[in-house]
Amino acid sequence: MKLRCAVLDDYQGVALSMADWSAVAGDVDVRVVREYIGDHERLAEAVGDCEILVVMRERTPFPEELFAQLPRLRLLITSGMRNAAIDLEAAARHGVTVCGTASNSEPPVELTWALLLGLARGLVPENTALREGGPWQSTVGADLYGQRLGLLGLGKTGARVAAVGQAFGMDVVAWSRNLTDERAGAAGVRRLHTKEELLESSDFVSVHLVLGESTRGLLGAAELRRMRPTAYLVNTSRAAIVDQDALAEALRGGWIAGAGVDVFDEEPLPAGHPYRSLPNLLATPHLGYVTRRNYEGYFQQAVEDIAAFVAGAPVRQLG
Repeated sequence: MKLRCAVLDDYQGVALSMADWSAVAGDVDVRVVREYIGDHERLAEAVGDCEILVVMRERTPFPEELFAQLPRLRLLITSGMRNAAIDLEAAARHGVTVCGTASNSEPPVELTWALLLGLARGLVPENTALREGGPWQSTVGADLYGQRLGLLGLGKTGARVAAVGQAFGMDVVAWSRNLTDERAGAAGVRRLHTKEELLESSDFVSVHLVLGESTRGLLGAAELRRMRPTAYLVNTSRAAIVDQDALAEALRGGWIAGAGVDVFDEEPLPAGHPYRSLPNLLATPHLGYVTRRNYEGYFQQAVEDIAAFVAGAPVRQLG
């Protein structure tokens, strides 16, 4: 009898076309679930017959209580090799093997610059006005050349963002708790000693930190008030690093000129959420990793993970 597999949160309906699933067709029946199902009981009803689930990043959390409602589940595959929304200890207690896939770091860098440039040059209001017959030119763009780009975090993604900023002729500085002068220097970036100095002196601030206890709520109301009223904040990392209510207040109050955000505390964002109506917020629905190359890699390696599990030799295990 074939195993049953469901691919969750396939918003675009592309999971089955992005990879060759024929390698597991003899052993597994695969179906996709395109809509987001946030309620655990509804999700258990939809996929409770499955031994295998494939999830996209952290779209659907898997805590202890959800594993308890999925007694048939034996293999959980996530895109990427890290997923904070999966309780790995709970998975082990319920006999569920968790495997991941490779992920490319370039797409989030590219989206970071799409947001930053969109903010700086007022692309959304200008495009809207052009399409709707509004005024011909209504904004004055912010310059990048000669301005300071402050990076909170200088890991793989942050370093790539820094290189682009340097190509634009920006003064790039960085801060994180563990950043050293040597690592900053290797990226051609100057390390600042405090985040307060970075916030107060930067024209653009971009967040590139891993979410953890030391970074959760790192930017709250007090920190946002330190930024210049002409400055812009971009966050393509994790929503909880920036206090969401404080950011909304900062945008309404004009503490900063604008923000570009790709991550939210609640996803999908509810229809009436204030972030949907703030005029100086450029927001995208968590698209940082959503590119063809990443998706092809995710789903092809998901097929490989399934084949290896069926063969009794799981690969790319997490935990």
